[in-house]
Amino acid sequence: MRDVVKGLEPKSLWEHFYQITQIPRCSKHEEKIREYIVEVAKRNKFEYKMDSVKSVVVKKPASPGCEEKPIAVLQGHLDMVCEKNKDTPHNFAKDPIKMMRDNGWIRADGTTLGADNGIGVAAALAVMESDDVQHGPLEFLFTVDEETGLTGATELGNDMLEGRILINMDSEEDGAFYIGCAGGRDTALILRMETESVPSGYKALRVRVGGLQGGHSGMNIHQGNGNAIKLLTRFLWKQAPKFDLRISSIDGGSMHNAIPRECDAIFYVSPNKITDLKKEAETFDSYFKNEYHAVDPGVSVSITEGGFEKPEKVLRKDLQNRLLNLIYSMPHGVMAMSHAVQGLVETSTNMAVVHTKDEKISFVTSQRSSVQSALDDIADMVCAIGMQAGAEVDQGSGYPAWSPNPESPILRKAIIVYKSLFDKEPEVKAIHAGLECGIIGDKFPGMDMISFGPTILGAHSPDERVDIATVEKFWKLLKALIEKIAQ
Repeated sequence: MRDVVKGLEPKSLWEHFYQITQIPRCSKHEEKIREYIVEVAKRNKFEYKMDSVKSVVVKKPASPGCEEKPIAVLQGHLDMVCEKNKDTPHNFAKDPIKMMRDNGWIRADGTTLGADNGIGVAAALAVMESDDVQHGPLEFLFTVDEETGLTGATELGNDMLEGRILINMDSEEDGAFYIGCAGGRDTALILRMETESVPSGYKALRVRVGGLQGGHSGMNIHQGNGNAIKLLTRFLWKQAPKFDLRISSIDGGSMHNAIPRECDAIFYVSPNKITDLKKEAETFDSYFKNEYHAVDPGVSVSITEGGFEKPEKVLRKDLQNRLLNLIYSMPHGVMAMSHAVQGLVETSTNMAVVHTKDEKISFVTSQRSSVQSALDDIADMVCAIGMQAGAEVDQGSGYPAWSPNPESPILRKAIIVYKSLFDKEPEVKAIHAGLECGIIGDKFPGMDMISFGPTILGAHSPDERVDIATVEKFWKLLKALIEKIAQ
């Protein structure tokens, strides 16, 4: 497995990334990766501290003669999105990520890779251990639970940082500097289970929509990738009255910030209708393949008659109707484009998760916007649809946007460094995703921030991969910018 990164440069960064992939680090379970960070700090005799949620800050003294230079903070998050294909036998709680080198990319075998944000963490550790970078005082901030709640940034202790220059390494596009991000909020819905006996003689079937790429609900929402929950509900909404389908459960998606790739429903139907129902599934399979041929050519609709646990109850018809109407009418995708930044998604919403468990049907939706009033509006729209269906609604408090500052001093330095290294202009952008910069900047007034990283595609899905060549560019840029700050 180590041979996958053999010969790659920078050697120290790739070695740390390899070690990181061997450590379980799903969100809210960062204990072992935190131990690794502390181990690196201890062996280098660097001061470190933790706050109440166990985010870590390591301090590296300045190079000789640079003690009075500004303190720079290098920041990344320790957790990763743990997603795998259904047919991949992987236990994220104990199994190492199986890496592969594929035509200039590093990817995983049927799971997320964790380059988001493992590459950023590895880069920070490589800087921490480097002896060939001239630098001022450095602080390395490693936050927890970024992917499921931005908890590490939100709960970051007010005494954790001295520096007021922050380099966030959680962006995923080579040649781009990000200086702003969307704010976000989750809206959760619950429908209480109301069940009855399975109609006499009915047979259990499972319908699945799968084969979708999914992706990050901020970074990829503009691509129009299929949403498995929405597509499955579209099929069920049409067929339920036609064939008297009686639904027992529906389950799809796993993360608030991932577009769902797969969704299953178990239902009962009269045996004499199964043949015609399967023909309808084939029809919808062709519909979806036609509609999504450019972005999700692998989409599929399939019905199976075995290989799953058969529930003993079905939903009452009134609840089934409310359930299908709720999901079918729930908005998903881009709601508005920015008038201020060309090509930037301003507002979106993601129908992210539906699960049937513990006598309830639970939903998670995720809203984003770079305009606070628009964020409030789309979250309230989701709330209203849920209330209309009789659902219990819980709107989270969310997190703030990071307002772009084109006159940022660290941005000016970064542009100068980039042009000197690569002889071309970088792109300066804002991102339709939640970066921790928005929260950290709100918590530490006057923080001058920038975010950049190598090219990572397919984040939050088993298609996640990182471009090897851009990792070396990212490293050169990071080192040169740190030295520029110390000049």
